[in-house]
Amino acid sequence: MSAELASEWPRDEAEPGSDSSGLMRGYYAFEECLHLALASIRAHSLRSFLTMLGIVIGVASVICVVALVQGLSHSVTQEFQGLGRGTLTLRADTPLEEALRGRVNRLRVADLEELRLRIDGISNLTPVMMAGGQYGIEVRNGPHVTTGQVFGTTSRYQDVQKTYPRLGRFLADSDSTSRRRVAVLGEQMRRDLKLPDNPLGRFIQVGSDWFRIVGVMEPRGELFGLSQDNFLLMPYDTAVTLTGATVQPDLWISFSVDDPDQIDNIKARVNAMMRQQHKLQRDQADDFVIESSDALAQSFKQLSTVVTLVVAGIVSISLLVGGVGIMNIMLVSVTERTREIGIAKALGARRSFILMQFLIEAVLLALAGGVLGIVTGYLLSLGIARLIPNFPDPALPWWVLVSTAGFSGLVGVVFGILPASNAANLTPIEALRYE
Repeated sequence: MSAELASEWPRDEAEPGSDSSGLMRGYYAFEECLHLALASIRAHSLRSFLTMLGIVIGVASVICVVALVQGLSHSVTQEFQGLGRGTLTLRADTPLEEALRGRVNRLRVADLEELRLRIDGISNLTPVMMAGGQYGIEVRNGPHVTTGQVFGTTSRYQDVQKTYPRLGRFLADSDSTSRRRVAVLGEQMRRDLKLPDNPLGRFIQVGSDWFRIVGVMEPRGELFGLSQDNFLLMPYDTAVTLTGATVQPDLWISFSVDDPDQIDNIKARVNAMMRQQHKLQRDQADDFVIESSDALAQSFKQLSTVVTLVVAGIVSISLLVGGVGIMNIMLVSVTERTREIGIAKALGARRSFILMQFLIEAVLLALAGGVLGIVTGYLLSLGIARLIPNFPDPALPWWVLVSTAGFSGLVGVVFGILPASNAANLTPIEALRYE
């Protein structure tokens, strides 16, 4: 190999100051160094694999964690988008101190009417209340019982939430005015009650009242591990009747913003109107909250990004351990090849050539370990996602691949400099004397 090194090394035959000859010499030097580095890695394949193992473990850990978190983030973002862009929900909000004193803030029907009359640019206003109060209400089909969420609402609920029946129909305005005992079920509640796939026309018991099923909603899956299909919808006025006149309903209001680009403006106007409606002073906090699916999606995206970076940073410490392994093995390699380096330098190899050869070898080991770690980490994330029920498929953004490969190469450069420098600084006489 030393004879090859001396014979292949370009001589200083070009004219001084010739840029093209300098570039050619640099190209030939890099090509020869790459060839020698690959030959050294192949000649010590087991040692090379063990050297890469630290990098493989570190990169695989990073890729596995990031792919799982990004897959979950992508899935949740899609679920939030499915809630409908430009949808706002107005809810009552009770601070913890007031709740401990037994005071609970509520929205009133008058708030709904004020929104309808005073705020332009919104539509599909619909009240939503939980039937049976905070303790819910029991739903029964013969011997089968469930305690899913039971809501009272209006016909505009489906347009606000962008969810529609899979079978039958949705609630109609006439159902509410007539206080009909009709119900629309979520897919999960249908299964929990052991109802047939097409339960239209069948009767179930909600509390002590009997309801006829007129529709089954499209399934929406899970969000944060909780089913979005475990619910029953009934007409709003029917729900008020079931709750009773002595119980103030737990009411919230959902509505659509006609122009989604004006959602911040609409929120500000609704906030000002509600503070005036509830006669709140300047120093008093809001007793309500205005939520939007877009804001929730953005908040979760920011949270998942922070979690991804923090976890990836912690796991990346193992990459530094892998880099130390590369440096140790390369230092041993320099010691083993001391005589070879001395022969090469005696035959005319320059310091830069020796430095480049060992540096390229370290970078190749790190990059190979990085690529193998990426593949291993992604396959590992697929396996973990399959083992967890209803867990979304992992996702691997391009920036993760680029940054991981780049960081692996950087580890090779940083931890390869010392061994390469030691090899390049050896004098030919001392190297040839080495036994």
